[in-house]
Amino acid sequence: MEKKRMPGFPLFDGKFRMTEDRREFFRDLRTLALPVTLQCLLQSSFSVVDQVMTGQLGSVSVAAVGLSGKFISLFSVMVQALAAMASIVIAQAVGKGDKKEECRGFFTSLLFSLILAAGFSALCLAAPHTVMQVYSQDTQMVDTAAAYLRIYAAGFFPFVLYNLCAAWLRCRSAAMFPLYAGICSALLNTALNYVLIFGKAGFPAMGVEGAAIASVIAQWAGALVVAAGFFFRARKESGFAFALYRRGAGLKKYLVIFVPMFACKLFWILGENAYAFVYGHMGTDAAAAMTLINPVVSLTIGAMTGISQAAGILTGRCLGAGDPEKAKTVSRRLLATGLAGSVFFSGVLVLCAPFYPGIFRAGAEVLAQTGYILYAYAVLLPVKVLNMILCEGILRSGGKTKYVMWIYTAGAWGVGVPLAFLSAFAFGLPVYWVYFILSQEETVRLVFSLVVFRRGNWMQRL
Repeated sequence: MEKKRMPGFPLFDGKFRMTEDRREFFRDLRTLALPVTLQCLLQSSFSVVDQVMTGQLGSVSVAAVGLSGKFISLFSVMVQALAAMASIVIAQAVGKGDKKEECRGFFTSLLFSLILAAGFSALCLAAPHTVMQVYSQDTQMVDTAAAYLRIYAAGFFPFVLYNLCAAWLRCRSAAMFPLYAGICSALLNTALNYVLIFGKAGFPAMGVEGAAIASVIAQWAGALVVAAGFFFRARKESGFAFALYRRGAGLKKYLVIFVPMFACKLFWILGENAYAFVYGHMGTDAAAAMTLINPVVSLTIGAMTGISQAAGILTGRCLGAGDPEKAKTVSRRLLATGLAGSVFFSGVLVLCAPFYPGIFRAGAEVLAQTGYILYAYAVLLPVKVLNMILCEGILRSGGKTKYVMWIYTAGAWGVGVPLAFLSAFAFGLPVYWVYFILSQEETVRLVFSLVVFRRGNWMQRL
């Protein structure tokens, strides 16, 4: 006779033992999310180490690295959109056992990413000052940021190689290779930053240019490690060979999913760059304060990214295998796990907020504003994490990327950007209030995302 689950205890059977499907869920989550989380934390360390070490050079250097990072993020999120697209196709192809579809999804995304890297590299090498003048009119800040950007451009191609190969390896349950690559990159980046920024071991002190050189070298090292893992694993997969979507229904299906996803990322990151424009035109202190919280943002979001990426892969596999009910059950568990983790981190941030600004060398006003911004971020973190899991993972796993595109666009350009300009320039509020008010776009986005999730029409087998 089948045992009945106790009402109110969905994790356990009638004898308070964890159910088998829960054990399977946590095994899959551990296998996927833990290596991805560690790898994302290590990858985040590039910007964290740059910002912490350049934070010892003064407000101008801090703000310059932060604003150049906003432009770099235009490139990175587009590549990540292509990597996410590859993950959707690969995860469902693995669920269906369709090797040709898996290869087409991977190599088509890789080709588009390489074209993107070539375009951004050319722009950063040819006109870095023109790019940075969009963000600020402070001549010293623009010169410093342009020097950083020109050097950093050499890291765009390894970024593509790393992210696309890592996406395929995760879908093939080989997430440890990107983790090893992340460890290699993080250690090398930290050591080189110390040597090149401050002039150690016989090298001259190069400041922010040294930070850029260190990041580029470390990214190439990580990309080569993950590429080696990719080729090692691909050789074991029979039938894995170069293939592209060239024409017909296959290419149309790819573009129907990818174009809204790419547009979503583009509109969102343009919104983020609009916020950077606002901070930059509020003054160097405001821009520096917003930059100083970036290490915290990178680390906390990186810590929760594993759950988001696991959400896309686990739900995608379920949908590819034709099991939408399991996909929805797994999605709910992932949301609950993400909420619990984000609330924990919010508590830690509130406790650390009074002490965190003291690790930087900046003016008293900059440090005070940084503390207030950190409190605002702690309040917003659970909403941000739920949005990340829903939009970046769950809703996209069924290929319904148009939903996510409209949710992101409405949040950024219908709510966030207007509130940013009003609060900063019409009402003249301090930067921490501007940040908190514009971030209400996250609340609006979460409401729309939950409505779409509950309706269930995002669950689609490709």
